[in-house]
Amino acid sequence: MRKIRVLVVDDHTVVRQGICSLLNLAPDIEVVGEAANGEKSIELVRKLRPDVVLMDVAMPVMGGLEATRRITRSFPHTKILVLTQYDDREYVFPIIEGGASGFISKTAASSDLLSGIRSVYAGHSFLSPSVTRFLVESHRQAAATVTSSDPYQQLTDRERETLKLLAEGHTIQETANMLGISGKTVDGYKTSLMAKLDIHNRTDLVKYALRKGIITI
Repeated sequence: MRKIRVLVVDDHTVVRQGICSLLNLAPDIEVVGEAANGEKSIELVRKLRPDVVLMDVAMPVMGGLEATRRITRSFPHTKILVLTQYDDREYVFPIIEGGASGFISKTAASSDLLSGIRSVYAGHSFLSPSVTRFLVESHRQAAATVTSSDPYQQLTDRERETLKLLAEGHTIQETANMLGISGKTVDGYKTSLMAKLDIHNRTDLVKYALRKGIITI
């Protein structure tokens, strides 16, 4: 059985040696080299052509982000599994964009580290639980920002119904009859929704509804 050839990159000798010792116990993994910085890792990837590089982030001479970018650009068949700490959040998105196949926390269990290496070698992505939680939370925050910046999301259901009917050309009273409410209530919804959308006349209301796909011609 062909073993997964791994290059371990970390500037802390004790950490690096500990990882190598652990990996060498796995029957399907072989550590083919070690590097203490990103620049050396590129040199060794060129020489050894490992299947997977276990890459630290913060290192002297050249950090993991730049090394990841260069390796994935020049050696696309070599997968990068990034060693990260909980506080390395500012690196997550740049390194994903740089081509890393996954992230594993330095505090993860040994079984997770082995699973991560096997997963990226097989062509899959791998994220440790702490990084997954961060990405999920970041997505939620981004979605909330988009929602809060779109005035349409601030309209109530009734205001949206009123907007659609008025944009379709119905009068206040016709809209009231269709919604089963009073004309005065519809007029209140109209005033409120136009204020929220910063719209000041019926023509602009129709244009807005068309742009949003609320109505079609």
